[in-house]
Amino acid sequence: MAAQPAWQPKEEGLREICTLLEQHISPTSDKSRIWQQLQHYSQFPDFNNYLAFIFARAEGKSVEIRQAAGLLLKNNLRSAFKSLDPTYQQYIKKELLPCLGAADRHIRSTVGTIISVVVQQGRISGWPELLQGLVQCLDSNDPNHMEGAMDALSKICEDIPQELDMDIPGLGERPIDVFLPRFLQFFQSPHASLRKLSLGSINQFIMLMPAALYRSMDKFLQGLFVLAHDSVAEVRKLVCAAFVQLTEVQPSVLEPHLRNITEFMLQANKDSDDEVALEACEFWSTYCEAQVNLELLREFLERIILILLTNMAYADDDESLIEAEEDDSLPDREQDLKPRFHTSRFHGSDEVTDDDDDSFNVWNLRKCSAASLDVISNVYGDDILPALMPLVQAKLSMSGDENWKEREAAVLALGAIAEGCIRGLYPHLSEMVEFLVPLLDDKFPLIRSITCWTLSRFSKFIVQGIGNQKGLEQFTKVLMGLLQRLLDTNKRVQEAACSAFATLEEEAADVLVPHLETILQHLMCAFGRYQRRNLRIVYDAIGTLADAVGEELNRPGYLDILMPPLISKWQQLSNSDKDLFPLLECFTSIAQALGTGFSQFAEPVFQRCMIIIQSQQLAKVDPASAGVQYDKEFIVCSLDLLSGLTEGLGSMIENLVAQSNLRDLLLQCCMDDAPDIRQSAFALLGDLARVCPQYLHPRLSELVTIAAKQLETTQLIESISVANNACWAIGELAVKVRQEISPIVMNVISCIVPILQPAESLHRSLVENGAITLGRLAWVCPEIVSPHMEHFILPWSLCYYAKR
Repeated sequence: MAAQPAWQPKEEGLREICTLLEQHISPTSDKSRIWQQLQHYSQFPDFNNYLAFIFARAEGKSVEIRQAAGLLLKNNLRSAFKSLDPTYQQYIKKELLPCLGAADRHIRSTVGTIISVVVQQGRISGWPELLQGLVQCLDSNDPNHMEGAMDALSKICEDIPQELDMDIPGLGERPIDVFLPRFLQFFQSPHASLRKLSLGSINQFIMLMPAALYRSMDKFLQGLFVLAHDSVAEVRKLVCAAFVQLTEVQPSVLEPHLRNITEFMLQANKDSDDEVALEACEFWSTYCEAQVNLELLREFLERIILILLTNMAYADDDESLIEAEEDDSLPDREQDLKPRFHTSRFHGSDEVTDDDDDSFNVWNLRKCSAASLDVISNVYGDDILPALMPLVQAKLSMSGDENWKEREAAVLALGAIAEGCIRGLYPHLSEMVEFLVPLLDDKFPLIRSITCWTLSRFSKFIVQGIGNQKGLEQFTKVLMGLLQRLLDTNKRVQEAACSAFATLEEEAADVLVPHLETILQHLMCAFGRYQRRNLRIVYDAIGTLADAVGEELNRPGYLDILMPPLISKWQQLSNSDKDLFPLLECFTSIAQALGTGFSQFAEPVFQRCMIIIQSQQLAKVDPASAGVQYDKEFIVCSLDLLSGLTEGLGSMIENLVAQSNLRDLLLQCCMDDAPDIRQSAFALLGDLARVCPQYLHPRLSELVTIAAKQLETTQLIESISVANNACWAIGELAVKVRQEISPIVMNVISCIVPILQPAESLHRSLVENGAITLGRLAWVCPEIVSPHMEHFILPWSLCYYAKR
C-alpha cells in the first residue's frame, strides 16, 4: 500500500490566514470580526497545520506574524490536540522541533510554550523524538540551540515537572536522570540565560524532591554557592528561592551550611535589586517556621532586625504612595474594586476558610519584611526587643516632613510585633497608646492609616485593660480616635480605620454598648460619604457591630439611625447589582442581632431574597428569559440572609414561609452542582427545621435523603463544609420530626459511621456533628439504632470523649 503523501499547505489558504494574522496583531483592527473569522478557519481539520507551517517556515513573514501563529496554535492545541488526526499531530511535532534552534529569540521562546502544551496533552511518552531532540540541542554548543532547548525544558518543568520523573517505555532511565546533570553543568555557562533557565528548572523539582535531585544534592549546593555571587540579579533571586524551598522541605541537607547561607541571605536582603531582596526576605519566616536551628539564627537577630526595619520604609516607587493622595471626592475606578468572595454559612467549630484580605494586594519587600518581623517575634518573643526598640524609638523621634517614611515604618514595626512580644510590651502599653493616638491626626495619610492598623493589633489587650479607670479611658480614646478617622477625607485612611474598628468591635463586644449611638452616627455618616470600594468595609463594620452587641441594637433610637440609609440603598440596587452582596451579608448579621425586632423589615427582605434565587435559577438555564447573567453568589448570599432571618425571627418566620415556594427552591438548591450553594442550602434547612419543621414536612423524605447523600465518601472528598452542614441539618430535623425520620435512619447511619473512624482524619467539626447526629437518631429511633450499636459504639464514645 502506497504511503500517504505528506501534508502540504495550499497557497491560497496560506495567504488568507497570513493576512488574517496580520490584521489580528494590528492595534486598529476589528478584533471581534477577526476572531469570528479565525473561529471559522478553525473548523477546518488542517487549520493547525497551517499555523504550524507559518510559525516554523514562513521565513518571509515578520516575526510578529509567525509568533501570532504560534500563540494561536498553542491555544488551539490546549483544547484540541487529542482530537486531531494522528498524522496532523505528527506533522505539527515535526515542524516544531527545528524551531528550538531558531535564530530569533521570540520564536525560540514561543516554541517552548507550544512544546510544553503538547507534552501536557500527549505526555512525554507520546513524543519520543522530543527527548532526543532536546538532548542534541543541549549538547550542541550552539547558544541558540542550547537556549531553545533549555527554554522548552524550563516550561515543562514549571507546568508538569512530574512528567520528567517517570519511567518511559523504551528508555533506560527517567528523563530527569538525563537532564539534571546537564542543568547542573549549565550553572558554569558563560551565558546568563542558560544559568537562569537551568537553575529555574531545578527549583521546580525541590518541592517534589525526586531521587535524582536528592542524590545530586551536594553538586546542587556547590552550584548554588557559586551562583550566589552571580552578576545577574535574576540568577541571584533564583538562588535565594532555592534556599528558601530547601529550608521548607529538606532543611537537614542545609544544616552543615546554615551559617554561610544565613550570611548570604543577609547580604541578599540588602541587594540593590528589590526582587532579590524580596526573595531573600522570605527566608527568615521560612527558617523560623521550619524550626531548623533557632539558636544559630539568634546570633544574627540584631542584623536581621536592622535590615527588616530598613526595608519596611516605603520605597519611592511604591504604588501606595500614589493611592494615598486620593481623597474621597474621587469616584473609584473599576480596577480599584477588589474581587470579593462570600463565605457560605457554616454550622460547627473551626470553620474552614481561606480568605486572605491581602490576596489581591501586591506583595512587596515592605510587606514581606513586616511579615518576617511578625514571625520572628512569635518565635523569639521579647528577646528581640533589646535589638528592635532602640531602632524603633530612634525612627519615631526623627522629625521633619522628609523623615515621615521612617516614622511610618516604626509604627508598622510596633504593629508587627504586637502578638509575639506582648509580654514585654504590655507594661508599656498605656504609654504606647498615648503615643499612637495623636498619630491618628498626623498630616501624612499613610501614617494615619498605619496607626489605625497598629492600634487594631493591640485591640485585644486594650480591651483587657478596661477593668480599671485608666484602662477604660484608654479604650475610649482609641475608640473615639478610630471613629474620627472613619470620617477622614483620604480613602486609604478610611479603609484602614474601618478595618481597625471592625477588629476592635470583635474584641470589645458588649463593652461597646454605652457608645452605640455615637458609633452608629459615625458609621452611617461614613456610609453616606464613602465610595463603592470602602462602602463594602462599612457594611462589614456594621455587620460586625451587630454580631458584637446582639439584641442591644434592638432599640428604636438606634434603629432610626441604622436602618433608613440601609433600606434606601437596598431599594436603589437592582437584583443583578453585585454591590448587593455585602448589603445582603450586612442584613444577615442585623437580622440575627435584632431577633424579632427585625420583623418590621422582614417581609420585603424575604420576598426579595426569593425573587433573586428564582431569577438566578432561571438564569442558569436561560439567561435571556431571566434578563440577568447567572452568578451563584446571589443565591448563596440570599440563602444566608434567609438563614439569618430564620434565626432572628424564630417561629415567626412561619408567617413568611407558609405561602411561599421556599420549600421547592430549597430542594433545588440542596441538589445544586455548586458546593457553596449546597452548603448554604443545608444551613437554611437546619435553621428551618429548628423553628418550623412542619413547613418542611411535604418534602421531608427527599430533603433528608439528599442530605445523607452529602455524607457519602465521594461527596466528602469534594466538600467537607457541605457534608458538615448536611449532617447538622439531619440532626436538627431528627429531634423535631422524631419517628417520621425512621424510614431513612439506617441509610443515614451507614453514612455517618465511617466519618467517626479515627483513620478518616476528617475535619473536626464534621466528626463532632456526626457524633451528635448519631446520638440524636439513637434517641428518636432507639428500636432501629440499638441493634447496630456494636458497629459504632467505640468510635462514637471516643468522639464524645474528645469533644469534652
